[in-house]
This record gives sequence, C-alpha cells and structure tokens, in this order.
Amino acid sequence: MDTPLSTIAVVGLGTMGTGIAEVLALAGREVIGIDISEAAALGAVTSLEASTARAVGRGRITEEERAAALARFRTADTLQAAADAELVIEVVPESYEIKQQVFRELDAIVSPATILATGTNALSVTRLAAESQRPERVLGLHFFNPAPAMKLVEVVSSVLTAPPAVEAVTTLARELGKEPVAVGDRPGFVADGLLFGYLNQAAAMYEANYASREDIDAAMKLGCGLPMGPLALLDLIGIDTARTVLEAMYAESHDRLHAPAPILGQLSSAGLTGRKAGRGFYTYDAPGGQDVVPDALTPAAGAEAGAGRAVASVGVAGSGTMASGIAEVFAKAGYGVVLAARTQEKADLAKGRIAKSLERSVAKGRLSAEARDETLARITAAGSLDAFAEVDLAVEAVAEDLEIKQQLFASLDKVCRPGAVLATTTSSLPVVAIARATARPEDVIGMHFFNPAPAMKLVEVVRTVLTADEVHATVRAVCAKIRKHPVDCGDRAGFIVNALLFPYLNNAIKMVEEHYASLDDIDAAMKLGGGYPMGPFELLDVVGLDVSLAIEKVLHREFRDPGLAPAPLLEHLVAAGCLGRKTGRGFREYARR
Repeated sequence: MDTPLSTIAVVGLGTMGTGIAEVLALAGREVIGIDISEAAALGAVTSLEASTARAVGRGRITEEERAAALARFRTADTLQAAADAELVIEVVPESYEIKQQVFRELDAIVSPATILATGTNALSVTRLAAESQRPERVLGLHFFNPAPAMKLVEVVSSVLTAPPAVEAVTTLARELGKEPVAVGDRPGFVADGLLFGYLNQAAAMYEANYASREDIDAAMKLGCGLPMGPLALLDLIGIDTARTVLEAMYAESHDRLHAPAPILGQLSSAGLTGRKAGRGFYTYDAPGGQDVVPDALTPAAGAEAGAGRAVASVGVAGSGTMASGIAEVFAKAGYGVVLAARTQEKADLAKGRIAKSLERSVAKGRLSAEARDETLARITAAGSLDAFAEVDLAVEAVAEDLEIKQQLFASLDKVCRPGAVLATTTSSLPVVAIARATARPEDVIGMHFFNPAPAMKLVEVVRTVLTADEVHATVRAVCAKIRKHPVDCGDRAGFIVNALLFPYLNNAIKMVEEHYASLDDIDAAMKLGGGYPMGPFELLDVVGLDVSLAIEKVLHREFRDPGLAPAPLLEHLVAAGCLGRKTGRGFREYARR
C-alpha cells in the first residue's frame, strides 16, 4: 500500500482525541482536529500548547520542534475538513448511532483510498464497517490514555478489513513510537477485555462492603505492583465509560464477570462518573481534578479498632521461603523471633537462608554489617513448636493444605500461652476452618504476607466472624511496627488480591485457548496498555501453574461462578508437569540452570 498517511484527521477533540492529535503532530503529520464544539476545539489547542511547552521545559523537544508541531495542527467544526485526509481517526462518544453517522458522512467526503479508523474500545468494528460504503478500509485503532505517554496501540481488523489498510496503520503506529498489537474484533480487544473484567470485580467487591475502597486499591498496588488501584482507575477512565464497555462485553460473552456491577450504573445515573465530574468512588478537588480530598468515607487518620495486646516475641512456624522471609521481617523490626521447623536441621537451614538474604542486603548497601548481626542474633532456630511456649504472636507459614494447618494450630493451641495471637499466612483456605481447630478461635486471624516477604509491603489482615477486636488491633499495630501496609478483609476465598488477580489471569489463558491473541501479544498489551509490571503469562510462570490452578479451583468452588472455572489449558499444562519456571517449562520454556 502506497498511502503515506501524512495528512490525518482526528474527529472528536476530547482528552483522547487531543492526545492522539498531539502524538501525530509531534511526529510530523499534518493534523486536522474536528469537533462540533468550539470549546472543545479551543481546549485542544490550549492543551497542545501547554503540553508541548512542558516538553520543551523538560528537554524532550526543542522550541523549534514545538513551533513546527503547533503549525501542523488546525481545527475545524465540520467533517468536510477531512476531505484531503489519508487517514481519519474517530474518537467520538461510544455510541453506534453517533459513530455510524460519522462514517456515513465521511463516505461522501473522503477519497476512496482513505482509511477510516475507529478509536472504540467497546463497540464492534465489524458492525461499524458494515455501515460504510468501503468496509475494507475500516479498522480499529485503539490508543490508550494518555495517548502521548502510553506505548500500546491495538490495531483491530474485522473480517472485512483489507490487509494493506492494516499494514499502513501498523507502520504508522511504529513511526509514532508506539507498539502496535494486531487483534481481532471483539469487545474490549485484548487489554480492555482483560482489564475491565478485573475492574468490574473490584467494583462489586467494594459494593458488597467486603473491603474499603482504600484497602482494595492499596492491595492491588502493593500486592501486584500496579500503578493505580482499580477504583481509582475507574474514576480516571470514567465510570460511565467503564459501564458502556462492560455492557458491550457482556452482550457478546454473557459471562457474569462482565455484567456491570450495579454500583457502576448507580454512580453513572447520579452523575458521579469519576474525576471528570469531581466525584466517583473518591471525591476530587474539582471536576477534572486529580487530587483526592477527604469525604464522608475517608478513614480517620490513626483510627484503629481499640487497643491491642503487647507483642515482644514472635514465633514463625515453617522452614520454606515464606517462613524464613517472615522471620527476617520480624527480626529486622526488633522482635525476638523463634523460627520452628519439624526438625532442628530444617530450622537451621531456614536460618541460614535468612543469613544469606541479610548478606545480600549488606552487599547492596541496604543494611549495615552491625544491623545484620543484630538481626540474626534475634532469631532462634528450633526443631519443635514447644519453643513457642512464651511467644506473644505465632505465625504459621507451612504448606497450603487445610489438614496440615489444622493439625499445626491444634498443636499451637496446646503450646502457646493464653492470650497469644495465632496467625495463619494462608492465601486461599478459610481462616475460620483453621481457627476451629483450636479452643480459642477468637485469638486466630489471617496475616497474608506476599512473597518475597522482606520486599513486599502488603499484608492482608483477615478477620473471621469469631476474631476478637483486640486481636485485630494487635495485628494492625504489629504491621505498622514491621513497616507493612495492612488491608482489612473478610474470610472468603482469595481475600482481596487473589480474588481479583486470578480471574484476570484465567481470562488471559482463555484468550489463548480461543486463538484470539498470542502469549507475547497479550503480555505486551497488559504491560504497555495497563501498566502491569509483568504480563499475565510471565506472572503465571513465576507463580507456578500448579499454585495458580489450586487458587482458581478454590475461587470457583466458593463463588460457584461458571466464569471462574479454571481454563482447560491450565489444567492440561499442570497435568503434563509444565508448572512454570520451577520446572523449566510452563506457558514458555526456560533455560535449565
């Protein structure tokens, strides 16, 4: 295809349209910004002037480059201005009626060679193309917000799209410094198809009063390394926009995970659509503002659920990576720690692992040699739980098996003194079932650390219906002393992080099963378009496919939702012994060490 795509029209000068226009103008394209609103057109010019001025100030472009880019951008209030464009990108509101009207009018204006691109992230490209007189020239070009910063562009083909049109816009995307990913036509495409199901579940979790908005957002940022929590992200995207995307996804998939949470409709109907309205899940300093301000739901600073119990010594049961990591965390914070395993040899090996970890910290300049020695001196390795007789807090970190944990807690019940707090680090088992193995279930609570415990800041504090307020307050205070961020949640499968993370991972696997996109494209889409530190398949291989399958099964068993059923491909790989990095093969193959 010989179309150079040097003159490009952008229809719709909202945030996304303006951002796309900026990217194009800075890349040397002649850009015609079209909007029926004079205010929107003026706002686009003002925005472009301000953003390019900032770029000059930061040394990213020169003043001459800025002046040239501004000269290449002009605005108009009628589609007739697109007559000479070689590519038209529409980013008008997510409505078939509005978008189809735009395409019908463009058919009568632009040349037969002009490519028509829709920026939709929710509507069918095929349905929009079918309304055009030249459906082979219609495709999707889905940028991500903010367009100047986000690298991902999804290039969406319908069954009617001609390959040369796809090649032309793919080349353009690369010339803009973007990473194009080719996908087929289905609501949400790759990135939003995975992202919005996760956002919807987070909204439903909040609506059910399972956890506070602050704790849900903190859990996903600290537990998964995400740049924003899901509820804050919904506010940024626009709650009404999110609901529209989910409605389109549900209409095609009929998956209950895509059925919009009622709270999204309620907030939209009330005009509380997020940042743009000044209020959504959070309240902002002004419509369009970025700064969250306190409201009636904001937790009071320093508010805790009463006084807790004194904790000076801690017992950690287990000899694996998690147990040694937790013991290291407590010892660094000044607690006397008893690290108990089934044998003295295993306990000594676990303490040796801590010594190596501390040595690495010294080598990296994060810890002094004196602090290393003091930390190690606080840890006593023991070959029996009998060493827990005087600890104030006992934390188990043994195998994720209910029977094993129940047996251990029955032993702790006999060994630990009255008033000691007993905590489980389970990530998927019911804490109350573990608590009932003791004669003091009111003293039992969940403390779900994340691996590696010394580095990860999050602890999910899991109360059962029997947990005493005093025990909850104790654990919150301990979390503060060990410099972890506690989030409160109830005793149900997955708690916050795993309940939101693993359905997302499962849906990514289903995309591959359905041959919709490749592993590499899905991983790239979520890293570049969602800001995820790892793509879903990278993460699955790191976590372990067997561990992932076990968590998926727990979620499916508890919530009984067909959409949570583990993807067959995951089950097949586990059955074949392909468990991820630890076996050298999972979704990808790894070099043997």
